[in-house]
Amino acid sequence: MFEDVRQHRGGEVASYIPQLARADADGFAVAVCTIDGQRFSIGDTTTRYCVQSTCKPINYAIALDQLGIDTVHRHVGREPSGHSFNEITLNAKGLPHNPMINAGAIMCASLIAPDLSAADRFDTVLQTWERLAGQGSVGFDNAVFLSERDTADRNFALAYFMRENGAFPVGTDLKATLDLYFQCCSITVDAPGMATIAATFANGGVCPLSNERVFTADTTKNCLSLMASCGLYDFSGEFAFTVGLPAKSGVSGALFITIPGVCGVAIWSPRLDVLGNSVRGVEFAGRLAKTFSFDGLPETGDQIDPRHRSIEAAIDQATYFCAAAAKGDLTELRRLVARSIDVNLADYDGRTALHLAASEGHADVLRYLLPLGAAADSTDRWGNTPLDDAIRNGDEESIARLQPKMSEVGEHQKGEVSAHGSIEALAFLPTNKAA
Repeated sequence: MFEDVRQHRGGEVASYIPQLARADADGFAVAVCTIDGQRFSIGDTTTRYCVQSTCKPINYAIALDQLGIDTVHRHVGREPSGHSFNEITLNAKGLPHNPMINAGAIMCASLIAPDLSAADRFDTVLQTWERLAGQGSVGFDNAVFLSERDTADRNFALAYFMRENGAFPVGTDLKATLDLYFQCCSITVDAPGMATIAATFANGGVCPLSNERVFTADTTKNCLSLMASCGLYDFSGEFAFTVGLPAKSGVSGALFITIPGVCGVAIWSPRLDVLGNSVRGVEFAGRLAKTFSFDGLPETGDQIDPRHRSIEAAIDQATYFCAAAAKGDLTELRRLVARSIDVNLADYDGRTALHLAASEGHADVLRYLLPLGAAADSTDRWGNTPLDDAIRNGDEESIARLQPKMSEVGEHQKGEVSAHGSIEALAFLPTNKAA
């Protein structure tokens, strides 16, 4: 797909900011990071580019985490604007339409740590980017910042228009707010770093490389919702219809796509279409959506489910899952469950995660797995159930959790015997071998 899309030479590099006009028009990079930290990249993957409008979801998320959804949306709306991203227009309440257009992004910048110094406010943002990326791929381009500020008449006009309408919090310093906004647009990142940031959003706000929670799950969900409806300027509706994935673009040629529960994808190619989106980025996103199925529905046509696991991979999953249960590692178990693992996978001896947890006295693992459909009546190759292992181990809490489940199984099977009028089915009832 990368090589096919590379042939597209349409579009022009952004020229309204002099520094952006100097970008390599043929630069092209694609990177992927999965929610469990697998990474792939191709093309100009060491080239750092300015994030431009891809900073808008991050600033919105920072403001949400700091102030909460009610406070933030007293100052910015959450509907598509129906206008250009830098249009001088507000909604019926006199607020910017959403955080993904310039007016809304300036508003979100005003809400980030307003009581701190200018340097500390920007440090707050930059450190958040570093935590999202999970590695040292984040920087800052001062030349772009100065260039942004020197060509910002429209953004100054937007800020004064919002102040005239009383949209800002009381006491907002417009110059400091605009400087912070221009600084955020001038942050630099490479494609692998941006893919990790997208994957952090895909992972509910937890960075896959560091396992650090950067944003709350609610903040992440709200941010992705607005990316899905407003993330690609005037092309947002068409992109939602044809691609159907939360994304955000920037006039530097940046585009990042979040596939919730799966991965993040970053594309960089400076040639832009008339709406300000990367020509190659939009083309690659379209091919991605046509090639792969991410929604868990049955595959259609030639679509591929990239989460499909071979038999060998399923065996590895069983090994990891059972090992985590034996160690009582709930974090790893939750990670694997989030990847839609079968909680009844068994190792080469037929022992499931319930067997291992019961053998090692991890009742908290039983408490987690049983409501997920883990079978209490599963037997290993010696015919033992998890309850047998718990009794052998002498763990009273595990026994207490497993016995009611076994009773339910027994009653269900007895019911089947009664319904079929056959006593032979009783031969298949599990027995307490330890007893």
